[in-house]
Amino acid sequence: MNSSSSPTSFNIPDVTLSLTPSSALTTSTPPQGLEPEERGIYLIQNLITCAKHAASGDLHHADSCLRQISKFASVDGDSLQRLAARFASALALRLVKRWPGLYKALSCTQRPNPEPDRARQVFSRAFPYLGFAYAIIARTLLQSMSHDGAIHIVDLGSGDSKLWVPLMRSFALVPRAPPHLRITCVHGDKTALEKLGQRLVKEAKALHMPFQYNPVNVMDLVELNIDMLKLKPGEALGFVSVLNLHVLLAEDDQVDAHFGVNKKDETVIKECKKMGNFLATIRSTSPKVVLLVEQEADHNLNRLVDRLVGSLNYYSAVFDSLDATFGSSSSSSYSSEDRLEIEEMFGREIENIMACEGLERVERHETYARWVVRLGGGGFKPVRLWFHGSEDCKKMVEAYGKQSYKIACDKATFFICWHQRPLYAVSAWTC
Repeated sequence: MNSSSSPTSFNIPDVTLSLTPSSALTTSTPPQGLEPEERGIYLIQNLITCAKHAASGDLHHADSCLRQISKFASVDGDSLQRLAARFASALALRLVKRWPGLYKALSCTQRPNPEPDRARQVFSRAFPYLGFAYAIIARTLLQSMSHDGAIHIVDLGSGDSKLWVPLMRSFALVPRAPPHLRITCVHGDKTALEKLGQRLVKEAKALHMPFQYNPVNVMDLVELNIDMLKLKPGEALGFVSVLNLHVLLAEDDQVDAHFGVNKKDETVIKECKKMGNFLATIRSTSPKVVLLVEQEADHNLNRLVDRLVGSLNYYSAVFDSLDATFGSSSSSSYSSEDRLEIEEMFGREIENIMACEGLERVERHETYARWVVRLGGGGFKPVRLWFHGSEDCKKMVEAYGKQSYKIACDKATFFICWHQRPLYAVSAWTC
């Protein structure tokens, strides 16, 4: 793989919501008989207004906006109605948190999700986003490490056999003898670690591949240290993070707010000590390649209204793809329960983005352009991925059979899109 000389020289078209209402839709009382497009604009405008009131502490007017939103938002409606219901719920939670006793009394009776990974599994089956990312990761690892006799790959949190089993099968097909492969999986769920280990060991035996599995049970990536990885001399080392690294950006924003640091200038990329320390730890191991998958979104902004607008644009594309895939229950091969579970998964992300602050706000998605700055400051540089331009991307999408998905390629990253809207970025790095 060769270093890319211009990692940010891409021009990805974007799809954004129209946020300019007609004069008929700016009234506090919604007009009757709205067309779907007018209804959507009305919901968006009220959500933005509600966020402004919530940020300023004007509870009376925020409550008024939520009453108007509730007349049209619905978890059983079209994609924008469903999305509006999730954002309204998140904003309402933010307001309730102003009364800690009330918030704790309401939340103590809520039952946690018994299977937190199930929604992601359903999402992986029903949509190609992770499948495309996994294919890019697997091919890049194969191309960069196929000549090494001992390979060690560290999974920073995905714990998904759909990523590792195909990779093992690919390594088993190399012209010479299969390499000795070791996979370390870092995960907060001990049961998930055990299940993954059983699956991978079974696959290695079937492939007659020398294999070792190293489970690391930590709840937070900041707890990870080099000793847990059990590194050995002579191993080609790689790291893979799938939608997990952004949580390290969580920090106490109140400190910066108090001293006025980056209070208004959202273009400044503020240093994060946890992220810097983690990248320094990874770099100290001299990995051959680091592969990163992150949401192509900018939800880590100071102002609540800015986060709302950015999140609405991003999740409107996500919910539109959900609507296209699930359709009516009679025509979809997935159940309404599957759809609800996925929407609740994204609803929890929206809730965290909109209702939480400080260390509690962990869904701090940032764009690839910002990751270039962060990883560059940590001593990493982007490298070319394995694809041969747009033809390989086109073949991947055609193999899936859905024309609404696209993969836009740059020398150092790939953007997985719904229509023209980038939703996920896959990039490779070395040091």
